[in-house]
Amino acid sequence: MSNTSVRQIVHIDESRCNGCGVCVSPCAEGAIQIIDGKAKVVREELCDGAGFCLGVCPTGALTIEERETVAFDHHAVDEHVAEKLAAAKAAGQKVYIPQSCFKCGATEDQKPLLPVRTEGKSTWVCVHCLPALIHG
Repeated sequence: MSNTSVRQIVHIDESRCNGCGVCVSPCAEGAIQIIDGKAKVVREELCDGAGFCLGVCPTGALTIEERETVAFDHHAVDEHVAEKLAAAKAAGQKVYIPQSCFKCGATEDQKPLLPVRTEGKSTWVCVHCLPALIHG
């Protein structure tokens, strides 16, 4: 591989993936897409390895692994995101499906949201409701 490095990257266990797509929206770089009913990292240079997608996967199909792969490419991310925005605008579509807080229902358009695991499932919580989860 040219321009490779050992780094953290998202790994998707296709046998555990149910194709629900909730991991797509948290990936701000657009590295994950649903293809043939399964989540896939479509371009490894777009995956920053931050793992925001992990916390929302209801089946635990996503993990972070450290391995040799192409280097993360900020420029490629900027181009990819711009292309997705332009295509969605041209089609009159939203670029993302707004997620909502499991406690109060606020969407990410209203308040910042964070991924959280609770009661055996992965979901979202807003910054307003988070302190109550932390402090009880």
